Amino acid sequence: MPKKKMTFENALNRLEELVQQLEAGDIPLEESIKSFDEGKNLVKFCLQLLDKAEIKVKELEESPSGEFNLSSF
Repeated sequence: MPKKKMTFENALNRLEELVQQLEAGDIPLEESIKSFDEGKNLVKFCLQLLDKAEIKVKELEESPSGEFNLSSF
């Protein structure tokens, strides 16, 4: 079965699960390290999606002098 494409919401939910597991301290050290690494990758993924979203929200706007400036919605 093909893996479902990871969304921002899926990644954030998984990250919250990992944080709860790590804070509880009920998992062995090796599993904690794997969970930490997975969490780092999820944070990186979420930040990339947020950066892409920020770029989409900005638009080019022409000033009266004919110059183009980025402006936020």
